[in-house]
Amino acid sequence: MEQAHGLLLNEETCSQLREHQRAEFIFEWLRFLKKLLPTTDRANLKQNQKRLVEQLTRVLTSSPGPPTRCLLAHCLALVYRVGESLTSSLTVDRCNDIVRSKDDSPSFLPTRLAAVACLGMLYEQLGRLLINSFKETVANLLKSMKSAESQGRCEIMLCIEKILKGLGMSAMSCHRDIYKAARTSLTDRSMAVRCATAKCLLELQREAIFLWSTELENVATLCFRAFEGSNYDVRVMISKLLGTLLASALEPRQAIAPRPGSKRNSLEEVMELLSSGFLRGGAGFLRASGDMLKGTSSVSRDVRVGITQTCVVFVSILGGSWLETHFSSLLSLLTVWVSHTRATQCPADAVACRCCVSFILRTTLGSLLGEKAQIAAAKEICQMISKQKRVVDAALHEGNVETRVSPADVAASQHVLVCILLELGSLLQHLSSTALPLLQDTSIGMFDTVISVLLQPSASARLAAAWCLRCVAVGMPAQVAVMLDRCTERLNALKSCPEAVAGYSAAIAALLGAVQLCPLGIPHSKGKVVMTVAENLLRSAAQNSRISIQRTQGGWLLLSALSTLCPTVVEHHLPQMLLLWKCAFPLSVKDLESELRHGDSFTWQVTLEGRAGALCAMKSLVVHCKDLITDDVISRLLPLLSCAVALLTQLPSLIKSYGKQIKNAATVFRLTVYEILTLLQPKTYEESFGTVLKQLLNDLTGPEITAGAGLNLLPMLCYSQDLALLGPGLQDMDQHYIEEQLLGGGSGGGTLENDPFTIFETAQEVPTPLPPAYALTAAAVQLFGVIFPHLGIQQRAQILEQFCGFVRQLKGARQQMVQSHVAAAFCCTLKCLASSRRDLGPEEVQRPALSLLLGALESSNPLLRCMAAEGLARLVQVLNDPSFTVSITLMSFDKLKTARDAITRTGHALALGAVYRYLGGISSTQFLSACVGVLFTLSQDSTSPEVQMWALHALSMVVDLAGHLYHCHMEASFTLVLRLLLSTPHTHVEVQQSLGRCLNALITSMGPDLQGEGVVVCTVRTSCLMGCAVMQDSPDSLVQAEAISCLQQLHMFAPRFVNLASLVPSLCEILLDYSVLINLCSSYLSLRRAVVACLRQLAQREAIEVSEHAVALVKELPRRDNTQLDVTIKEVGLEGALFSLLDRQSDPHLCRDIQETLVHMISSAAEGNLAHWLKLCKDVLSASAESAAAASLETQQEEDGDRYDDGSAFHAKPESSGPFNNLRWSTRVFSMECVCRIIAQCENGDPAHFNMALAQEKRLHESTDFLVLHLADLIRMAFMAATDHSDQLRLAGLQTLLVIICKFSNVPEPEFPGHVILEQYQANVGAALRPAFNVDAPPDVTAKACQVCSAWIASGVISDLHDLRRVHQLLASSLTKVQAGRDSSQLYNESTFTMEALAVLKAWAELYITAVQNSRQRESPCSQQQSEEVGAAGAGLLKLVQTDLATLSRLWLAVLQDHALLTLPPQYSNQLPSTGGLFYTAETVKQALPHYCSAWATILHATALWLNSTGFIMVDEGPANLSRPVTPTSMGQSTSLCSVKSPEDLNTDRLHLILGISVEFLCSPHSGDQMEYIDSCLQALQALLEVPWPRSKVGNDQALSVELLSVLHRLIFTRESPSIHMAVLELVRQIVCAAQEHVKEKRHSAEVDDGAEEKETFPEFGEGRDTGGLVPGKSLVFGALELCLCTLVRKLPQLIPKLAGSSLGRGGQPCSLSNTDCRLVTSALAILSELPSICSPEGSVSVLPTVLYLLLGVLREVMKGSVEAESEQLVPGILQALRTVLTSPMSRAEKSRGAWTELLRCALQTLLEFWSEDKTEPGMDEVTMLTALTVFLLHASAEVTTVEPLQTCCIQTFRASLESKEPLVLSRSYQLLVSLFQGPAQVARPFILALGGCLVSQLEGVEKSRPQSPAELQAVQDAVLALEALVFAADETHRPHLVAMLLPILISLLLDENALASAPAASRSLHESALRDLMCIGPQHSAVFKSLMASAPHMKARLEGAVKGNQESVNTKTPAAQVFSKSTPSIQLKINFL
Repeated sequence: MEQAHGLLLNEETCSQLREHQRAEFIFEWLRFLKKLLPTTDRANLKQNQKRLVEQLTRVLTSSPGPPTRCLLAHCLALVYRVGESLTSSLTVDRCNDIVRSKDDSPSFLPTRLAAVACLGMLYEQLGRLLINSFKETVANLLKSMKSAESQGRCEIMLCIEKILKGLGMSAMSCHRDIYKAARTSLTDRSMAVRCATAKCLLELQREAIFLWSTELENVATLCFRAFEGSNYDVRVMISKLLGTLLASALEPRQAIAPRPGSKRNSLEEVMELLSSGFLRGGAGFLRASGDMLKGTSSVSRDVRVGITQTCVVFVSILGGSWLETHFSSLLSLLTVWVSHTRATQCPADAVACRCCVSFILRTTLGSLLGEKAQIAAAKEICQMISKQKRVVDAALHEGNVETRVSPADVAASQHVLVCILLELGSLLQHLSSTALPLLQDTSIGMFDTVISVLLQPSASARLAAAWCLRCVAVGMPAQVAVMLDRCTERLNALKSCPEAVAGYSAAIAALLGAVQLCPLGIPHSKGKVVMTVAENLLRSAAQNSRISIQRTQGGWLLLSALSTLCPTVVEHHLPQMLLLWKCAFPLSVKDLESELRHGDSFTWQVTLEGRAGALCAMKSLVVHCKDLITDDVISRLLPLLSCAVALLTQLPSLIKSYGKQIKNAATVFRLTVYEILTLLQPKTYEESFGTVLKQLLNDLTGPEITAGAGLNLLPMLCYSQDLALLGPGLQDMDQHYIEEQLLGGGSGGGTLENDPFTIFETAQEVPTPLPPAYALTAAAVQLFGVIFPHLGIQQRAQILEQFCGFVRQLKGARQQMVQSHVAAAFCCTLKCLASSRRDLGPEEVQRPALSLLLGALESSNPLLRCMAAEGLARLVQVLNDPSFTVSITLMSFDKLKTARDAITRTGHALALGAVYRYLGGISSTQFLSACVGVLFTLSQDSTSPEVQMWALHALSMVVDLAGHLYHCHMEASFTLVLRLLLSTPHTHVEVQQSLGRCLNALITSMGPDLQGEGVVVCTVRTSCLMGCAVMQDSPDSLVQAEAISCLQQLHMFAPRFVNLASLVPSLCEILLDYSVLINLCSSYLSLRRAVVACLRQLAQREAIEVSEHAVALVKELPRRDNTQLDVTIKEVGLEGALFSLLDRQSDPHLCRDIQETLVHMISSAAEGNLAHWLKLCKDVLSASAESAAAASLETQQEEDGDRYDDGSAFHAKPESSGPFNNLRWSTRVFSMECVCRIIAQCENGDPAHFNMALAQEKRLHESTDFLVLHLADLIRMAFMAATDHSDQLRLAGLQTLLVIICKFSNVPEPEFPGHVILEQYQANVGAALRPAFNVDAPPDVTAKACQVCSAWIASGVISDLHDLRRVHQLLASSLTKVQAGRDSSQLYNESTFTMEALAVLKAWAELYITAVQNSRQRESPCSQQQSEEVGAAGAGLLKLVQTDLATLSRLWLAVLQDHALLTLPPQYSNQLPSTGGLFYTAETVKQALPHYCSAWATILHATALWLNSTGFIMVDEGPANLSRPVTPTSMGQSTSLCSVKSPEDLNTDRLHLILGISVEFLCSPHSGDQMEYIDSCLQALQALLEVPWPRSKVGNDQALSVELLSVLHRLIFTRESPSIHMAVLELVRQIVCAAQEHVKEKRHSAEVDDGAEEKETFPEFGEGRDTGGLVPGKSLVFGALELCLCTLVRKLPQLIPKLAGSSLGRGGQPCSLSNTDCRLVTSALAILSELPSICSPEGSVSVLPTVLYLLLGVLREVMKGSVEAESEQLVPGILQALRTVLTSPMSRAEKSRGAWTELLRCALQTLLEFWSEDKTEPGMDEVTMLTALTVFLLHASAEVTTVEPLQTCCIQTFRASLESKEPLVLSRSYQLLVSLFQGPAQVARPFILALGGCLVSQLEGVEKSRPQSPAELQAVQDAVLALEALVFAADETHRPHLVAMLLPILISLLLDENALASAPAASRSLHESALRDLMCIGPQHSAVFKSLMASAPHMKARLEGAVKGNQESVNTKTPAAQVFSKSTPSIQLKINFL
């Protein structure tokens, strides 16, 4: 294909190719030429133009395919436009000659079509250059159109459209001729021709004014006729045409010359045109008059649906502003459509017309108007409701009783009311809480207006009003309880009014249904009220026959709706419900028989209605409360169901006896019986199978079956992807609401009055149940499918034979109807068999089953064929018999080979694919090849597009499922698909769509192999791209959607071969389609979905490039019609356009894709373009309905003391609305979510995002942006959202504010040191929080605000006490609300009080924790600077909290008590209080539990801190001390009144409560992601154990201590967090400390009691007793040992060689320990060192070896240098632990002294061995070794250290260290010798004797080699100190001799006065220190000193010289200081101005 890339066609290569390859080659050349020509040099093009035109003309005459001819036409036109255009007329003439040709052969048709296409493109591109020939061309085209076939007619109309587009006004002379031809073709039998004609007329109307002026009525009539028999595409195009014409007529785009008598069209006149079509259709006068006389409707549903779409287009073109202005008039005119008698001649027509008008209102109001305008529209609707109500009221009350109701007026009014009430409900539901002002507007009285309709005589109007109230409830949950109360009151007051009973019961049921969609729920008491009302209605139904039916229906409706509440509510009422059900049915079948002999038609109508209602209530219970359907309940229901089934058999005789009056009631009764039986297990009613089956057979095949029911039934049983064969699916249309009535048979669509019991179902949109007769068939099919698998084999065969017999006996339409019913029933059976893995049966069952399905497979109904193919595949799946499968496939192969009719071929082709779908495993390569071969052949049958479509669809299924097996057919398949794409006419779009699905499956099957570079792969990939290009150029939207989907798949597998530079602009062109009307992009939902799904995937990888390509396209793309979206992309990029698109879309799937696309773009591009994204989010947030008055909120910092007042914090100033207008609250909520995502994205990026100083510094050097620089905008956005009318937006704003506080609270303000950057926004935050604490604020908003409030105060940002009080006051007001308890007039469920109360208490707990931590921080002596930073606010916070602490503590304890009860295992649920707890009720346990789970940990921590502060000392907590209202006395205390607990018992309960909750949670296996909860538990336990009383309790209870240790051990094993490990070890230390205190106390008391005088004798207390044994699981010491070992081994695995492995041996890498790791190790060692002290003497002996082994092991690793520690505290910590062990009292205890001595000697020996073994190691730490040795020598008993050879080894070790060459080692050795010399005499004496001489000799040698460095100086000075220590350690008798030895050494260190000046600094320092020592020691030993001076004159002279020099230096320094002090000025300047 590379050879095709040139300006001229490579004819040589082309001629060598085969025919289909030549077509591909030419198409690829034309594709390349189309891209090349616009960029080609004009001179170069002129040189080659002649040959190029010849080549293109040759292609033109070679019968090109449809895609090729389009490209050819485009390229030919481009050649003349870019190059020389003079010869273009020759080409035009050539094309005209071809068009005029008389050759009508099929082979010449492609050439003729190509010539027509070329003419169109030439005129479009060259325009007026061809003005001379255009008349001839148009005349030629119009003439040839008369004899052209459908493809020719279609192409000619498209050609004329392009001619009109190119010539503009210049073509005016031909406008009339074109219009005349279009009149005929607009009603052409070919749908493609109609679409092309509509496009042509749409272009014509731009310049042909007469179309929307004088000819408007004729064109409208023509369009109405075109709607008849049309398909979806035609309706879309013609509605676009007619809507545009009507909009132009109403508001002309250009001036019209005034004519006599002419006037401008009014809205009424325009709507009258549409009304005439809607009411009378497009028929002529005579036909319409005849139909009118016959009383039949002449208007087809196609016409009405088309006119409905036209009206939507008409209003959309005029725009939102026009609609806002004229809505009242439009509403009045639309109501005529549903109130006219011609529109409501039969119920089905009335329903269809209501759907149409509702669609117009929903689409226009919902999409064109902003929130403010929608509220205004809702007011207009309310007024219209009042007007209609007055009409009905007048009809009801005027005249006498007989004539008081005018049926015409009431009927007309009811349909109007239904439409406008449903629209009002939809508006209010979507507006949500932003519509609250409308409800509060007393002038409108919206509630009263809607509720008044509940009294209307029309059932449909009442139900619509009830649904409207439900929508209000969903949108504004606060109104549910209010409306429920209102309706129940009115129902009780108007029990005697039938309309009131029916209306208000429906309203209550609807409101109960709304509760499912309201997370905040309703109070449980409302359920009791409803139950009472329902029971009263049912019990009083028989009292008044006039209202019996209404009361019966109303009562059962309320009971059914009640079941939608949670099972905990229904459970209380279940006994009453069972009793009511029992009363509704006879006690037995005999009683039923006696019933049949009594009653009249009215009695039976009431009875059947009542029993149907009872069955509906049962069904609702089974659906919504499955947990309550126990075996006992079922056993009580079964007798009732048996009676209901028995009654089924009597219904025909009842209908025969009492006539049609009870027929509808009987149908509804049968329907409800079937529905409830379908939901139950068939085995429970097995004895009724015979009766039920008889009824089912009658309903499926009997004479009274409803025509058209199968149309609604069959799609559910078809495979979803197969439905694409039947045309665009309803789910892919924006107009599905009205289009579905065209598929609904004769029902006209569903409506609420068909089944009032659907009013409480979980649905956002109004339910549309089908009429009972239609629903009955569907229910019968479902029930048959459930029962059939439970029948016997013989019965199964008999039923299936009966089915086949019915089908054979019948003919015509009835046969097809019965066939569809029985086939559907059997397909449903097969689904049930497959899901339950049951078998169908033997041959006798299989034979009729197969016959039934094969008959349906060859039905003329395509829907039935689809279902039969699916059924056949499921039959193969259920039988799972290879031989049967092979026989089925062979039969299909034979049929496909022999049959010639399309029906048989399509059915069996689809069956092959379906069988392959369920049993792909059978596919041997031979079977696959045979299947593919047959489908290949069928897909090339160009004589039957239908066969092609079905075969290609089946092939796509096979490709999709064959996987790797299909790869051998891949190349041939791609070739086939591409060849068909290049040859299939555009009129056969269904074939192109199947080809697209097939190509998609092929790409998916290839997968990543598409990235390969082989010849075959390259060929396949080129075919993919070429096929996508063909489909992209298709005029059909579904084909374009398939192309985009294929490119998306290709991008997934081979992204580098997809050219984004061409793909993204093509996607954006669809979004920017200038013909966009209401959806701001393509009017085809499926195409929009494909575009956005592709953009979503592209944005995941190349978000930035996608955005750049989109903006580049808009900048370069000239458009005649500038759309709003076009402007949006220019201003704010593709992401801004996606926000606009998101706001206008209602399809959930599409909206989700748009949101995900934006999220991906944020992830990729937001951090690099922060300003743009934040401005975008801000613009979206600001584009509310009140954008004109949007507040520009700026902080006003006043100078007076009130400068932070929230009310004066902001002022409004006008602001431009920005690029967005009137965005919905949901879009603005998403923008706030985007802001949070941007913040989270920045958190993982540059630290400068959260550091103002760093950001400002970087901005000086780089052009980068940082988040902290936009903090003002972030705060502003959060404030705007948090103070909005929408509750959802308020929640999003508060969440954003919380994120901002968390991320920026610690960011310092560079300009004001000591302050943080958020301080300047204190007023903003306060103002944002205040509305959330209003009385009417929803609980979830208040709960979120509490979270923000506590985070704000705890962040430490607030520096001023006044500001702190203001925010604190908000929480204080909430605390008051919590103290008040649950309000009796509560609006929401009781669990919302739980949520709000716990949120408040959690916020207070967080404040208290912060306050206590700040207080401790200030009291800490080591953090004075930090405590100053906490400031006055921090100091005042604790005082503020303490004022409410008495109340808070009780409430906190109550919360913990509730939480402890709620988290009990299910088997202890009977221990829960029957009335609930303080913050929850018994009914709301499940809803309350999540709120407790989120709050308990913080409250636990706070409670522990409070108990810590009180020291568990009880204070008077009476109400007198409370600053708030009195709380219940049960809070935190026992509820028992018979016994008052002592303070000791109360404290014990509190301790056990906290311990129990903590331990239970820490043991929980599901707490992996709750690290903060674990931390809270541990801190709470630490706080408790800081207090002596709980510590003594824990110390006294060893089992509790051991349990705690085991929990902590598991925690340290399963968590990796260092902070958790530190907290665990601290807690272990406290537990050990508690045990120590306990042991000490017991020992002390025993000593006192026994009068023990010997301190060395300890009583037998502590672990181990007299045996020394430590029992695992019961021993505290053993548990602590385990835990410490776990910690040490995790950090230092070298301690255990088996764990360490070879890599950590001597040659292993050093182990690196962070500061935290070092703290963990030292903590563990500290705990280890304390363990012997809590043992008995024998126990201490048991534990000591382990302790010493671990201590010395860690010490050895540190000494060896195999541990790299960041902290300098590791070694001191190890040595401190060693010292603790050595000084343990157990080492001196009588019973353990000997063993300890032996063990400590062993330890000392081990330590000395470390020295001897490891001293050759390069990293050996001698200093640590010597220090450890010194600790041993000083703190171990003399028995340990003075024995030989240990003592000698110790001395040798020190002697070796004194010979070290390292000054640091020497220095430390001398320092340690000082300690030793000053130690006990037993220890010091040997060292003095052994090392004194060495010390003296080393000092004597210093005179010859004086120190040169500071380290050497330090060593000498330490040696002097050691010698001085030795001197002073001697006895008084020997000391003079030693002093006489010391003094000469000191004098030798002095320098003479000549050498002093030039000596190094180290020598001078040594000189000075020696002189100071001499001056100090000399006077103390004057006698020795004098004798020495006398005996050594040279020493005396040296000393005198040094003293003299020192005196002179002192004298020189003193005058200088005096002079300086005199010259110092008395006033110090702050700034030196010099």
